[in-house]
Amino acid sequence: MLGWGTDTEECRGQWDSAKALGEGGKMRVRRCPQALCASMRAEGRPCYFPLPCFSCPYNWVLSGRRGPLATSLPQVASAQDFGAGGVLIYPDPADFSQDLHKLGLSSHRAVYGHVHLGTGDPYTPGFPSFNQTQFPPVQSSGLPNIPAQPISADIASLLLRKLQGPVAPQEWQGRLPVSPYRLGPGPGLRLGVNNHRVSTPISNIFGCIEGRSEPDHYVVIGAQRDAWGPGAAKSAVGTAILLELVRTFSSMVSNGFQPRRSLLFISWDGGDFGSVGSTEWLEGYLSVLHLKAVVYVSLDNAVLGDDKFHAKTSPLLISLIENILKQVDSPNRSGQTLFEQVTFNSHSWDAEVIRPLPMDSSAYSFTAFAGVPAVEFSFVEDGQAYPFLHTKDDTYENLHMMLRGRLPAVAQAVAQLAGQLLIRLSHDHLLPLDFGRYGDVVLRHIGSLNEFSGDLKARGLTLQWVYSARGDYIRAAEKLRKEIYSSEESDERLMRMYNVRIMRVEFYFLSQYVSPADSPFRHIFLGRGDHTLGALLDHVRLLRSGGSGDPGAAASRVAPGLGFQESRFRRQLALLTWTLQGAANALSGDVWNIDNNF
Repeated sequence: MLGWGTDTEECRGQWDSAKALGEGGKMRVRRCPQALCASMRAEGRPCYFPLPCFSCPYNWVLSGRRGPLATSLPQVASAQDFGAGGVLIYPDPADFSQDLHKLGLSSHRAVYGHVHLGTGDPYTPGFPSFNQTQFPPVQSSGLPNIPAQPISADIASLLLRKLQGPVAPQEWQGRLPVSPYRLGPGPGLRLGVNNHRVSTPISNIFGCIEGRSEPDHYVVIGAQRDAWGPGAAKSAVGTAILLELVRTFSSMVSNGFQPRRSLLFISWDGGDFGSVGSTEWLEGYLSVLHLKAVVYVSLDNAVLGDDKFHAKTSPLLISLIENILKQVDSPNRSGQTLFEQVTFNSHSWDAEVIRPLPMDSSAYSFTAFAGVPAVEFSFVEDGQAYPFLHTKDDTYENLHMMLRGRLPAVAQAVAQLAGQLLIRLSHDHLLPLDFGRYGDVVLRHIGSLNEFSGDLKARGLTLQWVYSARGDYIRAAEKLRKEIYSSEESDERLMRMYNVRIMRVEFYFLSQYVSPADSPFRHIFLGRGDHTLGALLDHVRLLRSGGSGDPGAAASRVAPGLGFQESRFRRQLALLTWTLQGAANALSGDVWNIDNNF
C-alpha cells in the first residue's frame, strides 16, 4: 500500500491486481509486494536518486528504475545500505518499451520479482532446507530490512511529479511524462507491505543417462519450471528444450550411443523465488557434487530475441563455446554459422558474446557456491529488451510476435548448442575445459591492483605475495597443458587423472577460509563477500575516493562510516592470496612437485 496523507488500506488480492484512487490529493495503490520482502511499514519523504552516489537521510523512500534484464536485488540492497526507509521500483519507458503498437509493456503493469540478495531458501542460508533439518533461528543476510514495492510506470509518474529539489543527473532522466526528473524530496509518503510467509514443498524432477567409463562424473543440464505468470520466455521455452534434449539423447542411446560420463537432466522448481530448487539441491549434496559434477548448462531465459547471442559463463567454457558456435547454423542468417553472425560487426567474438554469470540465474549458484563451471546462454534483441519477463504478459503469443515468427528456429538453435555441449562434455576422452583461461582472468583482475601500488607502498603495504601466487597459477596451468599434450589419449587411467584435476579447477577458486554459512558465494572472482577480488578492489579504491577515514573527506560514493582500513585490507589480501595459491598448488599435482616458501 502506498498513501498520500493518512488513509491506509490493506494489500490483499491477486498478485496482478491493482487499484489507484485519486481523492482530495490523496492516492491509494493496491499491489502485491516483492516476494520475500518482510511485512512492515515505512514513512518518509520520497526521493529519486542514483543509489550508489549518495548518503540518504534516514527513512526517506526511494523511487528507483528497474533495468530491462536486471532484478531489483541490487537496488533494494543499496538503498538499505545508504539508509533508505523503503524502495519503490518501476519500469521506466527508457528501459522498457511501452508503446503497445510496438509490442511494449503496458504502463499499467508492474514488474515482479523477489528481493533476496542471494539464492535458495533465505531462512536456511548455506545449508539445505530438508524436512528433517532442525533449523536454527537464522535468516540470510541478503534479506532486506526495509520494505520494497513494485509499481507501474503510471503510478511512478504520479509520484515523481510531486518531487521537488535539484534536477536529477542527465543519465538518470527517463521517458516518463515528467520533465525534468527531480531528486526530491516530495510530500510525506507511507509505504506498507503485508506479506504472508508460508512454507511450501517444491519438487525437482530428475532424469539420468548413466555413463560408460566415468559414470561417477556428471554433466548436468537444467531448466526452471515455475513462473510468476504464464512464463513463456521465463520457463516454458527452456523446459520445452530440456524435454526435447531428453527425447533426443534417449533415442541416441537406443541406437547405440554410450556417453563416457553420466548425463543428468533436471527440471527445477522454485526458480522465481531465487533459484530455490537448484540451490537447495546443491546445498544438500555439496560434498558429492563438488567431486562429481563436471559442468552445469542452464536453459533459463534462452530465447528473448534473435538478433544477438550472449553466453553467461565460467571462463573454463569459453574456448568450448567458441568451437561449438562454429558448428551451429545461425537461426536468422542463412548460410552463416552462429560464430559468423556474432563476429559480423565485431572482430572480438568474446567481447560480443561472453558475459558474467548473474546472481538471478541457477547457473550462478553452481559456480559461485558449489565451484562447478556453468553456462547460461540467451538470444536477445539488439537495442530492445524483451519487456514481459516477470509479468502476466509473458505469453507464447507475445514472445512469438517479438521474434516475428522465428521462435521455433531460435529455439532449435539453442537446442543444437546445448546438445553439442552435452556431447563434447560427456563423450570426449579429455574434458574440453580450458583451465588456462583463468590465467588470463587472474592477470586482468589483479592487474587492476597495479594502479594502487604506489598508494599502498606509501602506507608500508605490498602486493608482492598476490603477484607471486598469480605467477604460480600461470606456471602450473602451462605445466599441466604440456603434460597433457605429451600424453597418450588412449591411456584411460592417465586421462581420468587429468580429468579429475581439470574438472575441479573451478572449485579451487572457492575460498577455503570463509564459512559457507556466513559467505555462501565463496568464489573469489564471481562470489560476494570480503574474500572476493571485487571487494578488495572496491576497498583499495577508497584510498583515492576520499574514504580514507578522514571525517572531513567523506566520499559521496561511500556508504556512511566506511573508509580504507589497513587491518581489513591485510585480511582481504591474505584470503585472496592463499585461495589463489591453493588453486596453483592443486593444479600442480602431487605435493612433492610443489615448491613453496611459507
